[in-house]
Amino acid sequence: MPGTGPTLDTEWSILLTACSTVATEQKRERLLPLLRQTVRWQRLFALADHHGVQPLLSQAFSRLENTVPPAEMNSLRQSCEANLRKALLLSRELIRIMEHLAALGIEVMPYKGPALAELLYTDIALRQSGDIDLLIHEQDLPSIRDAVGQLGYTPHQHLSAWEERAYLKSGYEYAFDGPAGPNLLELQWAVQPRFYAVDFDMSGLFQRAVTLAVAGRQMKTPSPADYFLILSLHAAKHVWGRLVWLCDIAQLMNRPSLDWNWIGSQAQDLGIARLVRITLLAAHQLLGASIPAAAEPVLREDRATVRLVQEIQAHVVSESAFNVESLAYFRLMLRLREKRSDRLRFLARLAITPGPSEWAAVRLPRPLFPLYRLVRLARLATRPIRT
Repeated sequence: MPGTGPTLDTEWSILLTACSTVATEQKRERLLPLLRQTVRWQRLFALADHHGVQPLLSQAFSRLENTVPPAEMNSLRQSCEANLRKALLLSRELIRIMEHLAALGIEVMPYKGPALAELLYTDIALRQSGDIDLLIHEQDLPSIRDAVGQLGYTPHQHLSAWEERAYLKSGYEYAFDGPAGPNLLELQWAVQPRFYAVDFDMSGLFQRAVTLAVAGRQMKTPSPADYFLILSLHAAKHVWGRLVWLCDIAQLMNRPSLDWNWIGSQAQDLGIARLVRITLLAAHQLLGASIPAAAEPVLREDRATVRLVQEIQAHVVSESAFNVESLAYFRLMLRLREKRSDRLRFLARLAITPGPSEWAAVRLPRPLFPLYRLVRLARLATRPIRT
């Protein structure tokens, strides 16, 4: 990973300030001197797009129109209008899917996407749109696959019956191409693939769900406390590589009703207390998010946390992609876990849990399906040379 203590250029300073949690007037005061410098506008907008924060940048500029060149402001507005159109499209499709599944008596729960935008920002236009994510019960996948097929959704990759049964145990999501584009819908029956060794209680997640209105329709979505853990895990899985994930975390940190005792207890039980603490500190250092006093006693940092936060902060602003199939990535995932038993479970599951990549690499007849564990080991053996 890059060295610690990065020196930020003007564009990064503008972006972090625009996404920070400080009051509007204070944000304006910090942005004004930055905008008087030479700004590479296309680089700034490309950064904002990559990190999923164009709407937040536009919102921060809304009272600084005399400082931002009209042509650049217009370009940013057009991008945000395109995002709004996509958000409306996704909301419409989400409602269509939810109503169809409800009519069939199938329970699902939207999260991220429009649901998360409503929960955190109370405006679907303020979070850059991606796709539709639905949490499902594992046993319902075949029924839901058939049901969304009636709406024009087809699996992005096709698995045989026994591959699908194995994937339900080892994987966590099934992507579908829709009428409006590829990978438009993702069904998820777990928070992460099994080899990460974080065995989240999915039944409890559904039981603790809260109800909110998405595009005028009442839907259930994970509770804010559950979201905090889920989003922290998701950000860590991707090495906190997009700023929007920390923006979401910062919004949750500002909620006075968040039950930090429960979050701390769950983090300890799942073995992700260090990971959660890193997420809190990263949101604090990059976006100025205040760490709630109630979080301090239940999520104490250890000696490794500060070093990891420095590395991760440098990675976020380095604009370099992290190779998630490299030995360095797997070492980092181990360093994020504070318990030796969790690190050993991670290594064991990583080594012997085959998936679609192994099934595509070698075609074995069904009676030899257990041998895919050896294929997995052989493929992993080729990775240490990667960086």
